[in-house]
Amino acid sequence: MSDILQIGGQEFGSRLFLGTGKFSSTKAMIESVKASGTELVTVALRRFNRDQAEDDLYGPLAELKNVRLMPNTSGAMNAKEAIRAAMLGRELSKSPIVKLEIHPNPHHLLPDAIETYEAAIELVKQGFIVLPYIPADPVLAKRLEDVGCAAVMPLGAAIGTGKGLSTAGMIKIIIRDANVPVIVDAGLRAPSEAACAMEMGCDAVLVNSAIAAAAHPAAMAAAFKTGVEAGRAARLAGLMPTSEVAVASSPLTSFLSNGDS
Repeated sequence: MSDILQIGGQEFGSRLFLGTGKFSSTKAMIESVKASGTELVTVALRRFNRDQAEDDLYGPLAELKNVRLMPNTSGAMNAKEAIRAAMLGRELSKSPIVKLEIHPNPHHLLPDAIETYEAAIELVKQGFIVLPYIPADPVLAKRLEDVGCAAVMPLGAAIGTGKGLSTAGMIKIIIRDANVPVIVDAGLRAPSEAACAMEMGCDAVLVNSAIAAAAHPAAMAAAFKTGVEAGRAARLAGLMPTSEVAVASSPLTSFLSNGDS
């Protein structure tokens, strides 16, 4: 059965999105993108460098079939800078999708909710398909949905920490209330965590460090692909309810008490 994810009129068969930073080489990144089966990768504006091939990701990624680019505004310190970065990214990539990312403090890299909200309003007006990276804040997520963001991307944990779904409780509330896709972005370390995110109702996950920093990035990308698919399949299948008491899987049958004496 077809299970297509729709974001702002765009359709995706894969629910695993990839970041392209931190890889040891462009070759390792491309191999990982291929192994993951992803159809959407995010690229920082500074990596659109057509004059220096060794520092350009646009060229190699643009050659991949069935992979769309999502410029991100990483490095922006405020809404004004993010809007400018998004405009340049769209011009260079010809992609209407933007990952809105504003985290001005390098010590924790947490997203600035106020500047993100202000930038989102303007970028939606400018016709972007806006995917904002946000704290796991249900109120902010709903506000961003209301102003026209095509999805929301709450963090599972701080960028690069590998602490998994430490914000799971808040993400569940976001999922419950959202009318747009919810994509966990940042913090995941293991494919099992990606599966867990999908099981609890996330529509996709975006992974970078867990793959780029793995001993074998392409193999880890393939593992995340499997994890996301398994988690999504489990969600669609319907997980069994939990219980505070043990429930026998094989009830006692009458022959134990009604046999011949």
